[in-house]
Amino acid sequence: MRIDPVLAPLLRVLCILPALVFGGAAAACDGRTVDGPGVIAAPVCVPTSPERIVVLDPTYSLGMALELGLPVVGAPLFGMSDAALKAKAIEAGVTDLGAFTEPSIETIVALQPDLILGSGMLGETAYRILSRIAPTVLVTLEDWKAYETKLAEATGREAAAAALLAEYEARAAGIAERMPKDVTVSSVRITPWDFQVYLDAPAAYAPFAILADVGVERPPWETSEGGETVKRPDWEELGQLTGDVLLYIVGGANDSATSGRHEEVLANPLWQMLPAVRSGNVHRVDVGTWMEFSGVASAHRVLNDIERILIDG
Repeated sequence: MRIDPVLAPLLRVLCILPALVFGGAAAACDGRTVDGPGVIAAPVCVPTSPERIVVLDPTYSLGMALELGLPVVGAPLFGMSDAALKAKAIEAGVTDLGAFTEPSIETIVALQPDLILGSGMLGETAYRILSRIAPTVLVTLEDWKAYETKLAEATGREAAAAALLAEYEARAAGIAERMPKDVTVSSVRITPWDFQVYLDAPAAYAPFAILADVGVERPPWETSEGGETVKRPDWEELGQLTGDVLLYIVGGANDSATSGRHEEVLANPLWQMLPAVRSGNVHRVDVGTWMEFSGVASAHRVLNDIERILIDG
């Protein structure tokens, strides 16, 4: 995520906002206190029952807020790959703030939010500025389930989150019981400029953590015991994708679905030599689901792919 373009418009309006900071923990919080690890500037005092919420990312915060039934009034919708989530947001009356990397601060102010939610990747400087507009909770947790739980704690939706996550866990456990034990799965994302392999790792990005949840085995080159979560192989290293099944993703918030490079990749002899390609067990999966993961609804879509490709197929 590019932070500077996000902070630039924030800084432009800093001088016109009142010198009040609504976030942070006052000695006497007359609302809800959001505390603990995973929240920038915790403890933060927020309204008990927020009525106008702005979210600052079109993935975790937006998807989770909507599935928790929160009153979201604004979010950055421009350039989203997840058409289903974008349609859900529009249907809910969410105002488009523009691009994720440069949301319209003027629009945020005009929406008069009583709570702002977003990713901790924005950082403490963004928190200090945003909290002049409304109480702000920026979540730094990487684990998607912990992130959803923290958003629920911040907004009084703990029961709703627990029910959604329990439903996911029950379905994942059932799929794990049916998962073939002698099949390995590789995965790669194709962009106009590189290859990206999301690893089975302690801090794995959500869709790939779900693969682990249901017992999918990845080849050794695609696993990590440390902090590494992504590899960017060159053409020669692409041969490390030795899985019996290959899942591939095209693009994201860019033009790689239409740039033509993925056709070039699929026609390349090095691609065609991969074991899964030779056996015809290669499957393109939806970029909106796998690269713009946004909560339990996305998790079920990942599980749909797993069932369709690895169990029913």
